[in-house]
Amino acid sequence: MSKKAASIDMTAMCDVAFLLLTFFILTATAKVPEALPVDTPASTVQTKLPESDLATITVGKGKVFFGVTGREVRKRTLELMGKKYGVAFTPEEAEQFALIESFGVPIEGLKSVIAMKAADRNKKDLQPGIPKDSLNNQLKEWIYNARIATDEQDHKDLSIAIKGDAKEEYPAIRKVMDILQDQKINNFNLVTGLRGKNF
Repeated sequence: MSKKAASIDMTAMCDVAFLLLTFFILTATAKVPEALPVDTPASTVQTKLPESDLATITVGKGKVFFGVTGREVRKRTLELMGKKYGVAFTPEEAEQFALIESFGVPIEGLKSVIAMKAADRNKKDLQPGIPKDSLNNQLKEWIYNARIATDEQDHKDLSIAIKGDAKEEYPAIRKVMDILQDQKINNFNLVTGLRGKNF
């Protein structure tokens, strides 16, 4: 008997592959570029940060950036800060601010950052950082008001994470820790990059 070469129809396999590819492309969310990119120190600890009720303080290049999860919490925090510093924000500005994950400007310059497009906000050296001096400690006020807003909105305590650059000098991180300890916050997370156990 003569033997014929077997042929496999790959049409169905290609259809499935392209359907899966299309599904993953359409459902994926693009990673928002960070306003202050930092190179975190390495660690072997694998503890995950909470998904909600979290404030992240990013320290790097002599600047401090602040961000809090939850749109309603962000809006309420902005409202409380506006009252504290006498800066009025419109409802449209509050909605835009609720979309910003982290920022690093004094409250007086926040309106101009809110008015920018998302891509323009993350340009290098555009945001000078949140003041943390003893005379103008706006970082302390952002943390305090974010804690109040989280308690009002979610009836939970706000978790704090410090994300410091590995090349940053220790006194800059220590100053942030002192601000937290002044508010009786002694339990906070330090964000690190994962490395293998063989070092």
